[in-house]
Amino acid sequence: MPAWSQKRRTMRRYNQSAHVYDTQYLEEQETKITAIKQNLKLKNNSAVLDLGCGTGLLIKHYAHKTKFYVGADISRELLKYARTKANPFPNLTLILADADNLPFPNQTFDAVFAVTLLQNMPHPNTTLTEINRVSKAKASIIVTGLRKQFTQEDIAKKLQQANMETEQLKLDEDNREYICICHKTRR
Repeated sequence: MPAWSQKRRTMRRYNQSAHVYDTQYLEEQETKITAIKQNLKLKNNSAVLDLGCGTGLLIKHYAHKTKFYVGADISRELLKYARTKANPFPNLTLILADADNLPFPNQTFDAVFAVTLLQNMPHPNTTLTEINRVSKAKASIIVTGLRKQFTQEDIAKKLQQANMETEQLKLDEDNREYICICHKTRR
């Protein structure tokens, strides 16, 4: 299936399920977010990209610490729900965007979150390369990947190919998803 056809299918699926997303996945996502928070200390005044932000579940955990926070998603309906969580944060912007073709200059962000994103992308290596492009040198990059789609070796190799040094790669407590805390290397 061509890449854009897969992206359209993903967009439609999330547009149709946006109204129940938090009900279905809140507990699972909060478990991942808790694990991330335990292993990542985000510096105040950081520029943060929440790529594939969905309904904005990360917002309440990180937006108050940032200089600016950008949530990007390909689903217009998910972004509508994220807007309700974004209201208290004047430093936050939500945009409709494709994770493989981001509208940002090179080296814009101090931290990039890609939680529950890679398994939805037709070419995860392309997505990781784009994340690398918009990340500053030594940026913190947080990526998750479903175990049913990626082996530990596969996800580690993809991160390395995208010039990301893995600081920590572990399974979540349900052993369903890899949580990778990485830093952009200077290559």
